[in-house]
Amino acid sequence: MEGSSVRTMLGKTLNMRLVLSLLAGIVLFSNVSSVSYASELTAEAPAQSLDARDVEQLLDAIMKEQMEEHHVPNATVSVVADGEVILAKGYGYADLDKLEPVDAERTLFRIGSTSKLFTWTAVMQLVEQGKLDLDTDVNQYLDFEIPAELEIASGSSELQPITLKHLMSHTPGFEDYSTSIFLLNQERMPSFAEYMRDYRPSRVFPAGEMIAYSNYGTALAGYIVEQVTGLPFAEYVETHLYAPLDMRHSTFRQPLPEAMAANMAKAYRYVDGEYRQGEFEYVPEPAGSMSSSAADMARFMLALLQGGESNGEFILEAETVERMLSPLFSHHPSLNGMAYGFIEGTFNERHVLLHPGSTMLFNTALYLLPEERTGLFISHSGGNHFINNEVFQAFMDRYFPSNGMKALSPPDGMLERSGQFVGEYQQNRRSYTTDDKLLSLVNNVIHVAADEEGYLLVTLLGETNRFIEIEPGVYYNLREGRTPDFSGDFRTIVFGSDSFGKTMLMTDGPMSYSKAAWYETAAFNMMLIALSVLVVIGSLVYWGIKAIMHRVRRTTSGQSEANGQPKAASVGKGLAIVYGLLAIIFMLEFLLAGTPHPVYQLPAIAYGEAPGWSAWTKFVPHLMAIIGLGTVIFTGLAWWRRYWRMPGRIHYTGFAGASLILLWIFSFWNMI
Repeated sequence: MEGSSVRTMLGKTLNMRLVLSLLAGIVLFSNVSSVSYASELTAEAPAQSLDARDVEQLLDAIMKEQMEEHHVPNATVSVVADGEVILAKGYGYADLDKLEPVDAERTLFRIGSTSKLFTWTAVMQLVEQGKLDLDTDVNQYLDFEIPAELEIASGSSELQPITLKHLMSHTPGFEDYSTSIFLLNQERMPSFAEYMRDYRPSRVFPAGEMIAYSNYGTALAGYIVEQVTGLPFAEYVETHLYAPLDMRHSTFRQPLPEAMAANMAKAYRYVDGEYRQGEFEYVPEPAGSMSSSAADMARFMLALLQGGESNGEFILEAETVERMLSPLFSHHPSLNGMAYGFIEGTFNERHVLLHPGSTMLFNTALYLLPEERTGLFISHSGGNHFINNEVFQAFMDRYFPSNGMKALSPPDGMLERSGQFVGEYQQNRRSYTTDDKLLSLVNNVIHVAADEEGYLLVTLLGETNRFIEIEPGVYYNLREGRTPDFSGDFRTIVFGSDSFGKTMLMTDGPMSYSKAAWYETAAFNMMLIALSVLVVIGSLVYWGIKAIMHRVRRTTSGQSEANGQPKAASVGKGLAIVYGLLAIIFMLEFLLAGTPHPVYQLPAIAYGEAPGWSAWTKFVPHLMAIIGLGTVIFTGLAWWRRYWRMPGRIHYTGFAGASLILLWIFSFWNMI
């Protein structure tokens, strides 16, 4: 689930405490021309045969290495090729207390957003039957209406209706809430219908113009399946997908059916030298609630690689499978984009269709190489998505190796052209209308710099890659092997313009980024916040020390308490003191409530477990705004009435200025 009202479900207020804590670990999501483009840069090496014993030895070695390095307690892998299950194997223990080994056939893992592939398969079944049309306004299938309007301005003069094609390509134009994904308490989980109606995100882009990964969009498609068939989504999948594929150890149901619960792998995180167990996670059903085994996922992969057939049973017609695996949307011919629900990628010059999936505890990925009739599935708990990438890259290097990239020379004028792209780029998968907006400062931000030769130095997820210009606005990653992007291969980036006229950075896969204006950048806003808080709290400390010193002097000298200042001056000082105390409360709340849980790696508010007192502290920014305006008004009065000496008035003016800056931050980032 990317890994994402739902705002009520997870706590209505997200302020700076969550923003900075999510910096510690937020989880929760190619067309033919792009493949040929990559081939021009690299030379494809011949594939190696997939011998079952050799595959097992390779994966045993790489899994052992990764599990030891990252303290992964359990994992499962399956590989299919040429209509056969080459390998289905478990690693580690499904239950550490009982030392119960992972069984590839029976042990279930939560597969997160990889579940979406079943939602899209269900949609394509109904398209085959004539019950759904991919180009029809989705409002025709719903019992509520998605408004035909945008919440924020856009360059589009005509707003097109949202269709199933838009949902499948992650281009419906919805904003997204990064904290609207997980719950640990079933009682707090809204019904599917409530979730769809009450927690609908706003439309912020015209449909079909911008890739921005959307969990709600997939859930909406699952809800349409329910509306059209009259069956609960989980039941439809059981009847029309699991049953014909003999997937007896898979379910979308939450919690797990009693018959399957005993086979669920327990999720652990290695913390302070020991494995700590996590609880069952509840997520919006069609977007990521599926639990499955490696053997069951192998059956699903085989069906997709064999024209919809497995063991004589068809889940789709061959023509439909071919369509599902074909390109649907890309921002640029040089980029891998979206197929019909699958993410397109290029690994070692091979066309790959993939879909990762993460919960707070599990990480999963499914990779298909349609032309090679090969697929790999992997899932584990307690690690991160890089492990899956490392395993798949090792698999590709062994059986589908690359001859390496051909030498590339920088074109004339690259230095001058590259300079215009330098800056900070914020993910378009974010909120624009709620306090979640502040997450854009830390959530998968891309920083672009240029070296002295004009190569772009692009930093994502803590890793910097060097890109060379291929043609104006198109750059290729010079790094070999694994790249850092979660849901694509981050091999090519293209610069253009978004719907707001901003410079846009487009990548492989279902993400896009827009260049932040100077006042939107993380560096600028964090600097403002730090300076303002320093002035406010520093002033409070200064006044406190000064008051204590005055009291001591009066006590030792026997002077009276009177200080000669009008009462109005005392009121102004009192406003500033109250503001400073609120600022301290705000920072303490951030430190206490915003600390990520060591197992879930998110603060409690992100998964519906916020402390009771947080309901009161959500009003702190509003109170600070009101009192801050009071200090601004009093500043004028202080200069007019000449309260205090000149240094005192200047100090108070600086304090009021700091409160104004914080007021702008609260307002701009939707915190008030």
